[in-house]
Amino acid sequence: MEVIQWLRDYKESKAGLIWNGTFGEYLELVTKNPHLAMHSHARIYEMIMAAGETNTNGIKKYNFFSDELFGIDKPLEKLVEEYFHSSAKRLDVRKRILLLMGPVSGGKSTIVCMLKRGLEEFSKTDKGAVYTIDGCPMHEDPLHLLPIGLRSRFEKEFNIKIEGNLCPVCRMRLEEEFESDVERVPVKRILFSEEERVGIGTFTPSDPKSQDIADLTGSIDFSTITEYGSESDPRAYRFDGELNKANRGLMEFQEMLKCDEKFLWNLLSLSQEGNFKAGRFALISADELVVAHTNENEYKAFISNKKNEALQSRIIVLMVPYNLKVSEEVKIYQKLIGQSDIQGKHIAPHGLWTASVFSILSRMKPSKKQGMDLIKKMRLYDGEDVEGFNQKDVKDLLAEGEELEEGMAGVDPRYVINRISTALIRDQHSCINAIDILRALKDGLSQHSSITREEKENLVNLIALARKEYDEVAKKEVQKAFVYAYEESAKSLLNNYLDNIEAYCNSSKILDPITGEELDADEQLMRGIEEQIGVSENAKKAFREEILIRISILARKGKSFEYVSHERLKEAIEKKLFADLKDIIKVTTSVSHPDQEQLRRINDVTDRLVSQHGYCPVCANEIVRYVGSLLNR
Repeated sequence: MEVIQWLRDYKESKAGLIWNGTFGEYLELVTKNPHLAMHSHARIYEMIMAAGETNTNGIKKYNFFSDELFGIDKPLEKLVEEYFHSSAKRLDVRKRILLLMGPVSGGKSTIVCMLKRGLEEFSKTDKGAVYTIDGCPMHEDPLHLLPIGLRSRFEKEFNIKIEGNLCPVCRMRLEEEFESDVERVPVKRILFSEEERVGIGTFTPSDPKSQDIADLTGSIDFSTITEYGSESDPRAYRFDGELNKANRGLMEFQEMLKCDEKFLWNLLSLSQEGNFKAGRFALISADELVVAHTNENEYKAFISNKKNEALQSRIIVLMVPYNLKVSEEVKIYQKLIGQSDIQGKHIAPHGLWTASVFSILSRMKPSKKQGMDLIKKMRLYDGEDVEGFNQKDVKDLLAEGEELEEGMAGVDPRYVINRISTALIRDQHSCINAIDILRALKDGLSQHSSITREEKENLVNLIALARKEYDEVAKKEVQKAFVYAYEESAKSLLNNYLDNIEAYCNSSKILDPITGEELDADEQLMRGIEEQIGVSENAKKAFREEILIRISILARKGKSFEYVSHERLKEAIEKKLFADLKDIIKVTTSVSHPDQEQLRRINDVTDRLVSQHGYCPVCANEIVRYVGSLLNR
């Protein structure tokens, strides 16, 4: 059976990662490959960089996060460059707790989860291999076995820095079991695992009355007190707290600021000095990234409490706002829907896009720039140029938005995906469209008792705005499908326009292909196209000359000019074609009993929508009827 072979291969691959030896043998490995002695922050940085990166418009995008997180590239760049990169270089940033702060469902928990899963996989690679003293309850670095007096010499010789000291268990074992002979101490390779509590720890706050500090630092084993005679004997203590087990890797504090104060005091020394207090022992060394996450309200309450000043100074806050790009928001919903078991249900094209428009509009703040509204801002953020503004303005808008804490509030993805799920389950048809989703979003607002009447009215207005955006997209899609042999029609209109502007600019005549007459340039045809994109009478000559220059440049490169070669001219030709077809579409879609010719047109349109634009027969018919009703209003 094939699955049995998979299991055998998996078992063999894990067996290949096992390494056991002595400290002397480990020294040979680590001196040849100093990467084995990486500290926790450097290991995480190397893990992220090993996946690769890309640079788009000056913003780095890390492949490590690209499959799960969308639209928050800037915060992730700050996380990697300003925190992990600096920490990997042993700068003081490393001695700070990383606190991810942002709105609910913004990606904070996903970031931490990815780091944990990533560490588990990275520890299986040669570059991310981790070794420890065999039998150490804290999986500590074997280099702690080197006496302090030899460490500076070792660092100069091999450029490997050693931080921390042996835990109480290993110190006792070294003296009693190995008679201080460090060469004999066994060393093994370990694989990080949250399930097996190796290198990854998680602490979740609960009832302060029942939660014990032992959850973090371990506890006394009372069953062995009589045997060993003292609570300060390492053998009478369980070093099984989350801080113990997270050593060498990552310690997650879920909702850290909800924790009782006594649980946070341990972090003061851990973050700054790399050690913590447990039981009746000296300070115990620990090398781990401490990462926490919280929301804005809890953070503001935390910093307003003067008692928290010491801990506050040891925290680096990374803002994780909501995504502000429609195209990236669509990817979030696609990912979440893809994880479900919904079968036989189709979401019409632009359905998720329309829901995303609503989400993004709710998160944006009005701009002070003259002529800038939320729709224009939304399009600019998504990479489009709009009337009066282009991508050069985005930097200023983002800076303005950062001051206004844009993206820190608004509709969260969980609400939207919940309402989409409701629409998928509730609707009896095999397909749901943008209107079904908007209706579900609107219906869901009445179930939210936490929002005020004013907030609800604002969200209803934004749903109406999203619908207007969808109406325009739907009209354009259907109009495009109505164009018979669209590319040929566009090419024909383009060639006609180019012949006329060439004659106009050169003050020459056009030869009529049918009668052979010499005619003046057709001003009506040229203006009919140019007016579609707002080219004024005064600007028409410059626009026409610009087109001829573009043709000349392409010709020198051996390329031909097509209707897609000039973005504004492409838009103008499309709009002209659509305008000419508008009356035909209105008549065809509004007739209750279409004749044979009209029925053929409708069938052609729905066939094109299905074959070329991702519609199913159900939603193709629905969008044709919907657009017809829009044009007849």
